[in-house]
Amino acid sequence: MLNFLPAPLKGTLAALLVLLNTLILFPVLMLFALLKLAIPATPVRRMCTLTLNTVAFLWIGGNNRFLDLLHRIEWDVRGADNLSREHWYFVTCNHQSWTDIPAIQYVLNSRIPLLKFFLKKELIWVPLLGVAWWALDFPFMHRHTKEQIAKRPELKGKDVAATQAACEKFRYTPVTIFNFMEGTRLTPAKHVAQKSPYKHLLKPRAGGTAFVLGAMGDMLHTMLDVNIVYPNGKAGIWDFICGRTNRIVIDIQVREIPERFLGMDYEGNRETRVDFQRWVSQVWAEKDRRIEALKVETSGQSQTVGRISEA
Repeated sequence: MLNFLPAPLKGTLAALLVLLNTLILFPVLMLFALLKLAIPATPVRRMCTLTLNTVAFLWIGGNNRFLDLLHRIEWDVRGADNLSREHWYFVTCNHQSWTDIPAIQYVLNSRIPLLKFFLKKELIWVPLLGVAWWALDFPFMHRHTKEQIAKRPELKGKDVAATQAACEKFRYTPVTIFNFMEGTRLTPAKHVAQKSPYKHLLKPRAGGTAFVLGAMGDMLHTMLDVNIVYPNGKAGIWDFICGRTNRIVIDIQVREIPERFLGMDYEGNRETRVDFQRWVSQVWAEKDRRIEALKVETSGQSQTVGRISEA
């Protein structure tokens, strides 16, 4: 435990350790990525996929151990007891800071399949990272705008079809798809600009989630609705790696996704689109109330701890 170090030094050391972890494991990742690319035989690709996922788990696990070494964070985790790495999940979370991602990885890394994000297809050309994302089977989105579809009606439905084809590999290998439904981090300015009806959330963007469920509905049946609260208000990524974030509450609500939305045609069916947006709004209203309850609860606990410390 190196918690005695000054905060800026801890932050710098944490960043260097993560970089070292990356430099050690990235060549291994690239080796199996190139092998997977060079030999497209199904048995070889499956072996490479399992190895690459293991490398990613090791990378996250190493970063988590550095966190334990440098920081003294009280993790208050709720609702994670019955999760499994043999199940398929869709995960969403309220988005306050880039700290949210390493916090979720810390809690869920050993409990569910590797977190994966839908990425724009153009990102596959990002140097090094594009190959890594491809190697780890991050699904790349093929989305056409309404204007493009209006000019070329034959494109309608091809986005979902292309993504379904890209996600076929997940049929026999459990996966976790992660998406921030707010689309961006919550700030007071964004909250006001949106005129959000929620106290602790921005308005959800239903389209991205609908796209995922439309493409993977026969595999994804369970949503992990994650609520993150930082009781001491230190949610920034620099505060986090410097050890100023001393408590994190992660509350997981397990929701079964209604069957009518699995494999749905969100863009082509207006009734389905309205129905799904209504369901998402209900989920978001419940989520907002849950976060409010957690904030009230943890605020009282923080005040009690403060009084004990002063005494």
